[in-house]
Amino acid sequence: MTLIKSISGIRGTIGGPAGQGLTPLDVVKYAAAYGTWVAKQNASSKLIVIGRDARLSGEMVSRLVAATLQGLGLDVLDLGLSTTPTVEMVVPARQAAGGIILTASHNPKQWNALKLLNAQGEFISDSDGQQVLALADNEAFDFAPVTKLGSYTTDDTTLTAHIDAILALPLVDVEAVRAKNFRVVVDAVNSSGGLAVPQLLEALGVETVEKLHCEPTGDFAHNPEPLPENLRDIARVLARGGFDLGIVVDPDVDRLALVSENGEMFGEEYTLVAVADYVLKENGSGNTVSNLSSTRALRDVTEKHGGTYTAAAVGEVNVVTKMKETGAIIGGEGNGGIILPELHYGRDALVGIALFLTHLAKTGLTMSRLRSSYPNYFISKNKIELTPEIDTDQVLMQMQQRYAKQPVNTIDGVKIEFDKEWVHLRKSNTEPIIRIYAESDSNATAEHLAQKIIADIKEIISSK
Repeated sequence: MTLIKSISGIRGTIGGPAGQGLTPLDVVKYAAAYGTWVAKQNASSKLIVIGRDARLSGEMVSRLVAATLQGLGLDVLDLGLSTTPTVEMVVPARQAAGGIILTASHNPKQWNALKLLNAQGEFISDSDGQQVLALADNEAFDFAPVTKLGSYTTDDTTLTAHIDAILALPLVDVEAVRAKNFRVVVDAVNSSGGLAVPQLLEALGVETVEKLHCEPTGDFAHNPEPLPENLRDIARVLARGGFDLGIVVDPDVDRLALVSENGEMFGEEYTLVAVADYVLKENGSGNTVSNLSSTRALRDVTEKHGGTYTAAAVGEVNVVTKMKETGAIIGGEGNGGIILPELHYGRDALVGIALFLTHLAKTGLTMSRLRSSYPNYFISKNKIELTPEIDTDQVLMQMQQRYAKQPVNTIDGVKIEFDKEWVHLRKSNTEPIIRIYAESDSNATAEHLAQKIIADIKEIISSK
């Protein structure tokens, strides 16, 4: 059993002893801590928006969270089965004090989590998260008397409002998409996307939609992380022919992966690259942001359009902060997360789908030809496990010193640039592990670079 406490929320496996898994006691404890924090931050609103993905424990966890917030005297607006970006948009639209999304994102079905939002509908900051965790540790809760309990209401119209807002964007050309008569396969891993993605496609005028794992039962048909090894079902359908593309979302619909007409992966890293290419072209130019572990292809595309690319520390809250600082018009993460500030500051697979289909329609290209039009990079992902007594920070510092002649970025671990190649070293927050991501224009070179860095780390450790 696992329980992981972080600045953005609490996640864990369902069941087990309290404090060792995400048990009902843990759900109540952390919901109470968040509700107490929200009440101190916002005197003008007592409203908290909640929504969940379709995972098996979702309804139980949702009831626990709602009742706990009511017990604090807060009013609850429950969106029910929803998406992460939908909840993010509803919070400021209803002038709520905050929101909680009940989803463990790409984690398997035995996991669930409380993802915490501020009044802007964005993930809470590091300092805010530390306050919530401190309240939980101290159990510093003051529940409301019976005459001041909070209210509970539901709203099942917000997904439609979310889609309407996407269709209203000038960058989304419904007529262009409808005219192409796209034939689409959708894999929604039996979660919320099974409702949201087909509804969006219908609104965009896409008439031929093959639904794969679109029943929101929460019994995930495969590992829900949208990586190539987990997407064999949709790849087989596309490889048989007859469709233009495949669309894959994770359980809470904030990550978007695409599959080409021939069954080959478009590449999660290239979801953002393609959408940014379209947004930058339509805008004339503009700035972009992604995290340090994302492909260099976004930088290439941004500079091609005359804009400036900036790298942020890993984590959506860090990307959003950097986007605001630089005035970026598009950004996100290489895991298929698209952030369009014109709609809201959060990863949103639904707006990503609408923008990508518009882009594909206007280029007139097939998926595979569009993919081949972008710089081709390969990322090798590795990790090295350390014994607990090794000072990981000291190892990273020595790696920084070893490569001091290269451009080095230390805002999040150590990222070393080598012409058009890079390697990014990050320590895990929960295990004695250093994650090593390396990128090059060939898979073999990326892997060779990663192994060279691993050898350097081992040499540093053995010299101690």
